[in-house]
Amino acid sequence: MSTDLKRCEWCENTFDEYIRYHDEEWGVPVHDDQRHFEFLILEGAQAGLSWSTILKRRGGYRQAFADFDPGKVANFTENDIQELLQFTGIIRNQLKVRSAVNNAQRFLEVQKEFGSFDKYIWQFVNGKPIVNQWKAMGQVPATSAESDALSKDLKKRGFKFVGSTIMYAHMQACGLVNDHTIDCFRYRGFHIAVVSDFLPHIPPCSFNKIKFWTIWR
Repeated sequence: MSTDLKRCEWCENTFDEYIRYHDEEWGVPVHDDQRHFEFLILEGAQAGLSWSTILKRRGGYRQAFADFDPGKVANFTENDIQELLQFTGIIRNQLKVRSAVNNAQRFLEVQKEFGSFDKYIWQFVNGKPIVNQWKAMGQVPATSAESDALSKDLKKRGFKFVGSTIMYAHMQACGLVNDHTIDCFRYRGFHIAVVSDFLPHIPPCSFNKIKFWTIWR
């Protein structure tokens, strides 16, 4: 794990898994429903706790919640829930565990209505990431107008543990918003990833110009 790279302040002087999460996952646009469901569970579990506490238990959550398969979690019985409340690999909070099962059921309803949860959630940012330009982590907000709207709609649909702060964290994690500070090496990497996502729509003659701009911006 390179210590020479400039990173966001929140992951400096932390453990390797935390740094790896920042370097490889945080802020990368997600378009996979199972990954979205994973972060709904993990971000909901984080409420009132630190992200590092949850990240250290990520494997436990994966084991407990059927590899984050919403179809399977939606069918968890009361016996399944009671077993989870005895499982030491997760935060054994009854409200959070029950909300995960409830949210799986609501998640399937959203998939049925929109075709995918991904299609549903990305509409709140008009289908493309919001790229901010923060100079320091102290400038990064806890919520936004978009997370407010998303939270309100999810609550109306019956989701639990989806307050605006939690959903803004979800948006940050899943790349709907880029909140890497501009001096972080991943800020530039984010631009390259976003451009790559849209390459099928870019004329071939424009590629070199766009690639050059994203690297040296």
